[in-house]
Amino acid sequence: MKNIIVITGASSGFGLMTARTLARAGHAVYAGMRETTGRNAPRVAEMRQYASEQGVDLRAIEMDVASQASVDAAIAQIIAEQGRLDVVVHNAGHMSYGPAEAFTPEQFAALYDVNVLSTQRVNRVALPQLRKQGRGLLVWVSSSSTRGGTPPYLAPYFAAKAGMDALAVSYAGELARWGIETSIVVPGAFTQGTNHFAYAGAPADEAIAKAYAEGPTADFSEVAFKGLAALEPADADPQSVADAIVAVVDAPFGKRPFRVHVDPSQDGAEIVNSMADRVRAELLRRIGLEDVLHPRVVA
Repeated sequence: MKNIIVITGASSGFGLMTARTLARAGHAVYAGMRETTGRNAPRVAEMRQYASEQGVDLRAIEMDVASQASVDAAIAQIIAEQGRLDVVVHNAGHMSYGPAEAFTPEQFAALYDVNVLSTQRVNRVALPQLRKQGRGLLVWVSSSSTRGGTPPYLAPYFAAKAGMDALAVSYAGELARWGIETSIVVPGAFTQGTNHFAYAGAPADEAIAKAYAEGPTADFSEVAFKGLAALEPADADPQSVADAIVAVVDAPFGKRPFRVHVDPSQDGAEIVNSMADRVRAELLRRIGLEDVLHPRVVA
């Protein structure tokens, strides 16, 4: 079945791979990105050419997830053009790297805005349409860092991703009776093939950062990066995350997995998440809300 899909943060990395892969799978895909007439204009042109050459329905759409007005306009355009919206892929995110103490509160807030609050902006305009339809799917691109091993110097990103994951879990229960499914895709630490580390933000307090770089933590960066790279299998491919998202979208309604891990390094997140999700399910049963563990079929 052809779905109408919007993906946030689709100008590069997992988002771009997912947009192309979903389009090749036969869906109509809107790749959300900002500055479509500026910095990302070349990406828009590439996407248009790719769609033409592959014979797929893939289009870039202006969507700055930090702006409610931009998000509102993008979702309104999709619904106006297609008459519906079936799937929202929450992929937009940004990473920062450095000692937690060296980041200002304002930097933490900015990272939370992109990684967490952006999903709320999109949900508040997309969900009324999905609830009206009585059918839909939210796919949340989380991170193994929310429950797995957490190397140092990524605290703002890890904390933001944990917040987004918690929000996804809460939304899952609240939307099930509306016929809206939730799937949380959990990538591991892919050190190659994405722009996460290359474009990571740096702490604003250079003096504090310098103190850490010259103190007893001076070896953290070198040791952590070498360690992560050693854990990652040689054949680890970020395309596997896009493939996992497509598998979720293509699965039958009511049969989509609540959580999917794509973690070649096996950092332990799958083990911890499986227990946390079992505890969630058991609590819902104990309080009489077992039915929200599965989406309701709305006539």
